[in-house]
Amino acid sequence: MKILVCISHVPDTTSKINFSADGAEFDTNGVQYVINPYDEFSLARAMWFKEKQGASITVITVGDASTEPSLRKSLAIGADDAIRIDVKAIDGFAVAKQLAEIVKANNYDLVLTGRESIDYNGGMVPGILATLIDYNFVNACVGLEIDGINATITKEIDGGTEILSSTLPLVIAGQKGLVEEKDLRIPNMRGIMMARKKPLTIVPSNNAELYTKSIKFDKPKEKGACKIIDAGAIDELIDLLHNEAKVI
Repeated sequence: MKILVCISHVPDTTSKINFSADGAEFDTNGVQYVINPYDEFSLARAMWFKEKQGASITVITVGDASTEPSLRKSLAIGADDAIRIDVKAIDGFAVAKQLAEIVKANNYDLVLTGRESIDYNGGMVPGILATLIDYNFVNACVGLEIDGINATITKEIDGGTEILSSTLPLVIAGQKGLVEEKDLRIPNMRGIMMARKKPLTIVPSNNAELYTKSIKFDKPKEKGACKIIDAGAIDELIDLLHNEAKVI
């Protein structure tokens, strides 16, 4: 089974986020980047298929050279090879079109992605990619078993889960639950050394048309000061809610 795992290179959730003076661009100074957490769950599940069923794993990202540390970490975790499509990931539709060409050229049986990336949270790419390559698609996946060409998928829905069946080829958008957090992989020294010898192929952009563009970024408003009211001051509380907060 040939597996392609799509990796996003995103800011660590602990990073302090800033924008340029005009708000038009994200300020990358001092920002630590990591593998998108949702993608980590998918990569860990791919590793399970490699170890139990002999699957091969290719990891791929769309981005410039700054994204390569995430690919190298994926190789150190156990992926067999990596592909970087040499263009910045700006628009979800364009990213999906870049990925679609690689999938079509290599006939992957299973494409694993994260449900969304934690930077823009668009959640667009997996579904668009599946449509472009005409693969079955399941979103919000929290369980995946494969027997031959038959797949059993557990999907999160409001208030519970849904169990689906499908045949390969298949696109899965994974999330927490696809594997347990304790089963996420951390590269060891041997894996890091081996990753240096594994192939990382750089593919030129197919110049896919951009359909969206970020014009301006704004930070959320800072929270206001908290006003403490004595438990017995009901009249004061009502007055503040009515005249200051204007919620009643």
